[in-house]
This record gives sequence, structure tokens and C-alpha cells, in this order.
Amino acid sequence: MADPALVEKYLTLTAEALARVRSTPPARSFLIGASEDFLGMARAYLSDARHFRDTGDLDRALAAASYAHGWLDAGVRLGLLDGGDDDVRFTPYR
Repeated sequence: MADPALVEKYLTLTAEALARVRSTPPARSFLIGASEDFLGMARAYLSDARHFRDTGDLDRALAAASYAHGWLDAGVRLGLLDGGDDDVRFTPYR
């Protein structure tokens, strides 16, 4: 079973990352849909993670939080999302 402190750490990290990112494509770009999809998936997985935590399923909570953060990190790496040059919450592109 996942450590409750680790689950809380990743839930907090992912919630902070989600609050920090912004969609980067212009509103009329074809890429705006992809950007919105990445944000939507991250929100949905974070919501699932919280639900699993609240019902005591810490393994699924940790997995869902990881998926949520993965969507955000991938969006930042692809340039669909702006992570504000945050090298703590996102993997920087070099």
C-alpha cells in the first residue's frame, strides 16, 4: 500500500502544477484543442486521485496523481502548456 504522506505530497505537487500552467496556443490555433485536452485529462486524473485517497485506495490515488502530473509535464514539454520555467514541477526542455 502506498504511503499516505507520499500520496499527499504528489497530490499537492500536482495541484500546484495544475494551478501554475497556462494554455499557450492562440485561441484560434488548431493546437488549442490539444492543449485543452491535456488540461482536461490532468484535471480528471487529479479529481480521481482525490476520490481514491478519500476512499482509502492509496495505490490508485498515487497512480492517478502520477498520470495527472504526466499529462501536465508532457504538455509543457510539447509547448502546449506554459509551466513558467518551473524546473521543480516540470521537466525542462533543454
